Amino acid sequence: MTKGGMECVELFTAEGKGRGLKAQKEFLAGDVIFAEPAYAAVVFDSLTHVICHTCFKRQERLHRCGQCKFAHYCDRTCQRAAWLSHKNECSAIKRHGKAPTENIRLAARILWKMEREGSGLSEGCLVAIEELQNHVDSFGEEEKKDLRADVESFLEFWPPQCQQFGMQLISHIFGVISCNGFTLSDQRGLQAVGVGIFPNLCQANHDCWPNCTVVFNNGNHEAVRSMFHTQMRIELRALNKISPGDELTVSYVDFLSLSEERRRQLKKQYYFDCTCEHCKKQLKDDLMLAVKAGESKPSADTVKEVIQLSKDTLEKINKARMEGHYHEEILNCSPQRALQVVKLCRDCLQKQEPVLGDTNIYLLRILSIASEVLSYLQMFEEAADYAKRMVDGYLKIYHPNNAQLGMAVMRAGVTHWHAGLIEVGHGLICKAYAILLITHGPSHPITKDLEVMRVQTEMELRMFQQNEFMYYKMREAALKNQKIQVMPEPSNETAPSLFHKKE
Repeated sequence: MTKGGMECVELFTAEGKGRGLKAQKEFLAGDVIFAEPAYAAVVFDSLTHVICHTCFKRQERLHRCGQCKFAHYCDRTCQRAAWLSHKNECSAIKRHGKAPTENIRLAARILWKMEREGSGLSEGCLVAIEELQNHVDSFGEEEKKDLRADVESFLEFWPPQCQQFGMQLISHIFGVISCNGFTLSDQRGLQAVGVGIFPNLCQANHDCWPNCTVVFNNGNHEAVRSMFHTQMRIELRALNKISPGDELTVSYVDFLSLSEERRRQLKKQYYFDCTCEHCKKQLKDDLMLAVKAGESKPSADTVKEVIQLSKDTLEKINKARMEGHYHEEILNCSPQRALQVVKLCRDCLQKQEPVLGDTNIYLLRILSIASEVLSYLQMFEEAADYAKRMVDGYLKIYHPNNAQLGMAVMRAGVTHWHAGLIEVGHGLICKAYAILLITHGPSHPITKDLEVMRVQTEMELRMFQQNEFMYYKMREAALKNQKIQVMPEPSNETAPSLFHKKE
């Protein structure tokens, strides 16, 4: 079974997993298997005034909708492109007096689209919205309570003159959003900014070691002629060679957790037991729990004590973040608070280093946070050391074409560049570029940024190799005239889930 724009994939019934997607032709690493526009999408409640409601790009100055005063857009082009989706929402917000939460807005947009186009298959969709999994029957008491509250709020918001849908369908839509809402990022891929429904993507099953990755493309409305505009969409990209008939899989969670933890997260959030090879055989768990080997191998009690200390430290850092001491966007925290986090990390690393192996996930998590905060404080040499150790560990654990690995290698490369360690910095930036060419593609903004960095560091490396003394003199002069711009970090030390889950 194929549908418009989806000729290269086939919907099939996967044994023990329900529906799935498989390839109809051969794909190589980096190939786009399919691109899919959102059926419906909304910006997160906390970012509605700083993110464009059409392309989901972060902009310093946005145009506000003159009617509802709620929706914001890059420009008139984005505003016109959004009108079909926003028209009903606009009048409903004016009638209601305020905008409801993101879940209510997304459910309303889905139902308004169903009202316009009718039920059943939409153009380019393999599966109708009504047929998507909702897992409402698997909800716990707290989730059922939240569902009832959402339905009640939705009914208050939904205009009486619009088509009235049954309670069963409304509940189904909220269930679909809960377990199938895809997290959307800004144009640099560094911050989650919204949530959308992509029916075809929902058919791709999970594997902890997948053969595909998903990247969000914000589209391009900047061309003078509208015929060259591209719409916001997701792209399913091949991570390695895929043969005809192979199932297409993506990872719903970050791989950097023990198999037991990943399975627990998948069961809680997506209501299934992961039976992938990496979970069944607990592959890589030994690396993630590695301890120092040799004559001075620590005792089991010592390892247990250090891991508990690591967990306590991560909890303290997370608590500081939640309390606003160490903000989700690290660049917004004060230097004093950042130094407190650095001290927590240094103290923890001092205890970890004689006990834990180089690939131990608790060591890697502390190294990640330490390098991030030290970069913010412009203490680049120490940050570079931690970043290199973190990346060396990641390279032994992650799939070689993992997007999170590529982003981590890129940040490590930039940190080394800022520290004046141009040889290692250039090497890491080149490695990151090779990974992101596959995971993001050459036209993605972050890949383009990386290409500029690669060319710049290559030029600086040549200068360094010709005359090391002159290189450092010129670098010192340049730094006096221009403050170093620190690359923004992602909002979490670990990657977010592929699909958005309401907290």
